[in-house]
Amino acid sequence: MATALQKLPQLLLRQYNLASCQCLARNLSDGEKKLLDQVNEELSNIRESGLWKFERVITTKQDSHVKVQNDDRRILNFCANNYLGLSSHPEVIAAGQKALTDYGAGLSSVRFICGTQTIHKELEEKISKFHGREDAILYASCFDANAGIFETVLNAEDAILSDELNHASIIDGIRLCKANKYRYKHLDMRDLEEKLIDAQKCRHRMIATDGVFSMDGDVAPLRDICDLAEKYKAFVFIDECHATGFLGGTGRGTDELLGVQSRVAIINSTLGKALGGAAGGYTTGPKPIIDLLRNRSRPYLFSNSLPPPVVGCASRVFDILTKSSGLVENISLKTERFRGQMVKAGFKILGNNHPICPVFLEDAKLASGMAEKLLQKGIYVIGFSYPVVPVGKARIRVQISASHSNEDVDRAVEAFVEVGKEMGVIS
Repeated sequence: MATALQKLPQLLLRQYNLASCQCLARNLSDGEKKLLDQVNEELSNIRESGLWKFERVITTKQDSHVKVQNDDRRILNFCANNYLGLSSHPEVIAAGQKALTDYGAGLSSVRFICGTQTIHKELEEKISKFHGREDAILYASCFDANAGIFETVLNAEDAILSDELNHASIIDGIRLCKANKYRYKHLDMRDLEEKLIDAQKCRHRMIATDGVFSMDGDVAPLRDICDLAEKYKAFVFIDECHATGFLGGTGRGTDELLGVQSRVAIINSTLGKALGGAAGGYTTGPKPIIDLLRNRSRPYLFSNSLPPPVVGCASRVFDILTKSSGLVENISLKTERFRGQMVKAGFKILGNNHPICPVFLEDAKLASGMAEKLLQKGIYVIGFSYPVVPVGKARIRVQISASHSNEDVDRAVEAFVEVGKEMGVIS
């Protein structure tokens, strides 16, 4: 006999299910209680130390000007990875909308089953041509690309030599790999050479580095790294997430900037920063490497393919970049303008003339407090502290976009000067 619940109209049944899921009362086990006590203690320590990561809620599209929840002002956004201002570009949005209409919201599948569409192959071809490489493979994120590359290409007979300040995704990807692991001091070529000498006992040697280091905005010395790779029969891998699209004369990245495009073996990068800002990552390099990744890379084999709207947006971005380098020149000039004025005002700015402009403050509470005061003045920035950066090296990471006007840059500097004097950062 059907129960009374089963006889309810379908709409009421759905409402019942939703309501029952919203407030689930249950008895906690002793093990779970013990865990939650420990977690709450840790959360309390995070708050007290000034390291709590508050998430501001943006109520508009990503742009140089945004609105945040409970605030009607249009606030200047200086902390997005939207380097070229393309996250809300009309042509990029239109391309995403067309892909949504033509190809749907998603594939509900991984690539090798029924998750590959023509637009995926077209985007991979554009990526490889953009970087001057033989082939490319798409991932859900560059974090996934970094998780998939090392354990697929190398094994216990090989060696990976990694800069100590490489991105967390590189570090985590290397942990998954059984290769012999060497960590060299940040940008220290003497230390890298010593470790390369020791690694001669291994079959293959990969030097893995960020092209640009995201917390400091400093650029890897790729010429020297490539020289060492050739001397000790190694090959070079670079993560270009904070370089692709805007660094170098035509935005090809760090290898173009330093004139070593033909000497870098493998490039990983993201579609989620300068290249439309949605999601997605990729590996590009020799075709045999890409073929191996298609057959063995776990994040690729076991993750749904990139959604068509994301693919459509990114594909249009590559079209824009291929036609003109105007955006690259634009962001370079804005970067020089901001850095020059901030240094003149007395701030310590880290990095190598990169759009990542870290305002170095050391103290975590100072960084978060200064960011809040800047928000009051209409400047959206975030204080970075442990574990994102080491203890005692807190900073506000300002990021310049091609969509910022000169007036936007000047206004940000003016606000920094006012708050900096108020808080005793500068005199």
